[in-house]
Amino acid sequence: MTTPSINDIKVQVQQALNEDLGTHTHNDFKGQDVTANLIPENKKSKAQLICREQAILCGRNWFDMAYSLLDNKIQIKWYFKDGEEINNNDIICEISGNARSILTAERTALNFLQTLSATATQTYHFVKALKKTNCKILDTRKTIPGLRLAQKYAVTCGGGVNHRIGLYDMLLIKENHIHAAGSITAAVKKARKNIKNLKIEIEVENMEELQQAIDNKVDRILLDNMDIPMLEKAVQLNNKRIKLEASGNITLKTIHSVAATGVDYISTGAITKNINAIDFSLRFIESD
Repeated sequence: MTTPSINDIKVQVQQALNEDLGTHTHNDFKGQDVTANLIPENKKSKAQLICREQAILCGRNWFDMAYSLLDNKIQIKWYFKDGEEINNNDIICEISGNARSILTAERTALNFLQTLSATATQTYHFVKALKKTNCKILDTRKTIPGLRLAQKYAVTCGGGVNHRIGLYDMLLIKENHIHAAGSITAAVKKARKNIKNLKIEIEVENMEELQQAIDNKVDRILLDNMDIPMLEKAVQLNNKRIKLEASGNITLKTIHSVAATGVDYISTGAITKNINAIDFSLRFIESD
């Protein structure tokens, strides 16, 4: 599981708070929530966070960090954990403390929670579609800039599996790399000479390239944009020698058919980029 460090989360949330409060600008009111300042300075309140649709919760640490950085006296009582299913009208947590602070951090906290819960929820739907198969869902690098680790963590909360984190932790030799190197064999040979202790994956588009990848005994083979008959043929040719990953235009409608061919993994950018923010609502329930 890819779990961002507390420092990673702090940096992401602080940047978002600065954006909302204008601390990076030169306006006369930078660092202020000018609307929340209409509320008496010492007013205390309690609010409930309510979910408005079925989802998988993800992003508690980001939500907590938004309030911690703004006002560490704010108290949050959670009723669900990351990775748990939540439903319409569920009370997710209660927030107590200074009314101004509750409102000022609200949007930053919710932006993280709704986005990461959306990623976890989308992943959950894809994983659910693979029930009764041995295939696993992998994420990709098609993530929101600056939120790579956060979204990959969300994928695991939804039941998915992380692929490589970036360009540094695994070699994925694709079409343009092969073309520039001259051949699959030349690219693999160069990779093994230059870099040790990293797994090598090769992207292939036909049976000839697949056979070359098999002959080079790489760690994984990516079957790119192959239709069902081609995937079945690839699985047969490979004969369980190397782990196979299918990718390219995978949807909820097609994913089970792809998995049924016998591939080990399916990777899709849809679980991190084709997402709809989960609907949460913050409502005050008490004030003094």
